[in-house]
Amino acid sequence: MTTIAFIGSGHIGGTVARLSIAAGYDVVLSNSRGPETLKDLVDELGPKARAATSAEAAAAGDLVVVSVPLKAYPDVPVEPLAGKPVIDTNNYYPDRDGHFSQLDDASITSSELLQQHLPTSKVVKGFNNIYFKHLVALPRPDATDRTALPIAGDDAAAKDTVTRFLDAIGYDAVDSGPLADSWRLQPGTPVYGTPYAGGNPNFWESPGVPAGSAAIQTAVDAATR
Repeated sequence: MTTIAFIGSGHIGGTVARLSIAAGYDVVLSNSRGPETLKDLVDELGPKARAATSAEAAAAGDLVVVSVPLKAYPDVPVEPLAGKPVIDTNNYYPDRDGHFSQLDDASITSSELLQQHLPTSKVVKGFNNIYFKHLVALPRPDATDRTALPIAGDDAAAKDTVTRFLDAIGYDAVDSGPLADSWRLQPGTPVYGTPYAGGNPNFWESPGVPAGSAAIQTAVDAATR
């Protein structure tokens, strides 16, 4: 695996791209506005980064990070992602996305919705529970007492790929089960934001506090519906 592609290059996508390049990967960035709008970010990231259309990025990536507002998930290209592991960073915010009846009644998770849209891809939930400023502050590639991120997915090989990617960029992974259980990682749950802020519910006020695998597993297990 040498190329990480991004469908959406905002706070989370751009941060993961920076961590990817620091770990030695090539990155291909895309957004809904066109490659030319990513020039400043590509220039900042350097020669291992380039911009492309969403379809081109999807085709180029060995691992693809989807980081768009949930309401835009139908625009994620399908065919170029066939057979590939896809990290879904999305969260459902009704005030931003509008209401989805299946999500409101908890009959499906947002990641299952993306998996339905990408039937031949291997979706893994990840990066959705951490504030982007903490994501850039907490990686420790060469340490043993590292911060952990929860993941969820239905394909064991895809989860292994994502776990190895997280390891390369400086994070441990906590396997939180299948996509049907990814509600445990969603906004409002104990693992969303606060573990990386030392328990401060206003997590965006914190510069970032390490949270290891045990703490993240405990937070995941504490989620209720």
